[in-house]
Amino acid sequence: MNGFGGILEGFQVAFSLEGMLFVAIGVIVGTAIGIMPGLGPITAIAVMIPITYGMDPTFALVMMAGVYYGAIFGSSTSSILINTPGAASTVATTFDGYPMAQRGEAGKALAIAAMASFVGGTVAAILLMLFAPVLSSLAVSFGPAEYFALMLFGMTAIASLSEGSSVRAFISAVLGFMAVTIGIDSQTGTSRFTFGSVNLLEGIDFLVVALGLFALAEVSSLIINRHDRSIEKMSNIGSIKLTRKDFKEMTGPMSRQSVLGFIIGVLPGAGATIASFMSYIAEKRVSKKPEEFGKGSVKGLAAPETSTNAASTGSFVPLLSLGIPGSGTTAVLLGAFLVLGVQPGPMLVSEEPSIFWGIIVSMYLGNVILIILNLPLIPYISKVLKIPRPLLISLVLTFCLIGIYAISFSTFDLYLLVLFGVIGFVLKSLKFPAAPFILAFVLGELLEENFRMALTISNGDVMVFLQNPLIITLLILSVLSIILPNLRKKKHQKFDQNKGVEK
Repeated sequence: MNGFGGILEGFQVAFSLEGMLFVAIGVIVGTAIGIMPGLGPITAIAVMIPITYGMDPTFALVMMAGVYYGAIFGSSTSSILINTPGAASTVATTFDGYPMAQRGEAGKALAIAAMASFVGGTVAAILLMLFAPVLSSLAVSFGPAEYFALMLFGMTAIASLSEGSSVRAFISAVLGFMAVTIGIDSQTGTSRFTFGSVNLLEGIDFLVVALGLFALAEVSSLIINRHDRSIEKMSNIGSIKLTRKDFKEMTGPMSRQSVLGFIIGVLPGAGATIASFMSYIAEKRVSKKPEEFGKGSVKGLAAPETSTNAASTGSFVPLLSLGIPGSGTTAVLLGAFLVLGVQPGPMLVSEEPSIFWGIIVSMYLGNVILIILNLPLIPYISKVLKIPRPLLISLVLTFCLIGIYAISFSTFDLYLLVLFGVIGFVLKSLKFPAAPFILAFVLGELLEENFRMALTISNGDVMVFLQNPLIITLLILSVLSIILPNLRKKKHQKFDQNKGVEK
């Protein structure tokens, strides 16, 4: 069947009565689970797999896809309201979403997140429909050397994620690297920094680190500063209406990061978490006012939200076209495909066009349902901030503990959660930024693995990192990313000194 005929069949599936019903069920369930801190899309899909037994594979997978991007859509809520990432991919949302809630603009922040998520998901769905078969070749063209160069480029953003001293940012990143090296070396099979503990052999889960550094650290801060009257501002939800100025600020980030997020999502192994960090960093670098980022910037919130949802849609390219999961969530989704007797891969588009195009077209409908559901509910969702402070703190702690325990069913992970909560509180007290720690933890493992893999393939020849224009371009951009911010900082310092002399 040709592409146009397949798209028409996809519309027939998605806009049938059953299709619309299962899309709606999927996005509603996904959003509800995504809102709960620590659960996220992996848990949402895992919970839904037993329910799909005996269902028609086409409608079952349409529903599962809805659960996936519905959970991504909903997981930003707890990140904004209580600084507790609903999923790994929404950590970057806390950087500007939570400061907006702190200054009494929670309603506005949730509205921006909803709009950005809708635009990112919709644009990515259009790109997916137009280029899915073609983009599969791009997905497999990235080898270890290319991934290393891309991860290195991402790591050069550490300095830009610091609000003050770059030294503090790099120290925080080193701590993140140290944490991610714990566990079994994937190449040699030897244990590293486990201190003889079998509980550390599999390493430390990302959500343990994220919830500890952000949620528990914030809870500790609220407990210690419970007499601070400025905290009461958070109970003021504010208006959900966005002004013309807000839309103007959002337009650029949403248009740019929809494409960037989709491209990163297409790459196997990258996923929405890396896309959200990359988009936040990219938007901060092109901004004329980078100093506003991390303090409640509209652009700083719109960029990662757009990219996260675009990447989650883009991750269906390697899954559907190649049968390669692009992230942990799509790996679970791949299991759902196999349980239902569907083998994703190059033959899926020709042998099962109703499934291939039905999933893609259903994403349009799913994003429309999500925006229709979420915007009217914002005033009610925001009321979580009106919960008395002691009860809210108790709820956050409970959700964090349940979320972490549900991942591994290990009490040891709960101790690790508390440990990273202490580390996060100490970092916050000493004005060390937590973002570089998280970025190094996310990218560190991929950076090391692809560096060693590239050298293994080339028999130790370092010229493998200069073998094509793409790698060279990424390496040059990495060098410029380190040099240019320092030059800009010196230029501003010199300007301020000259201005002081004139006065």
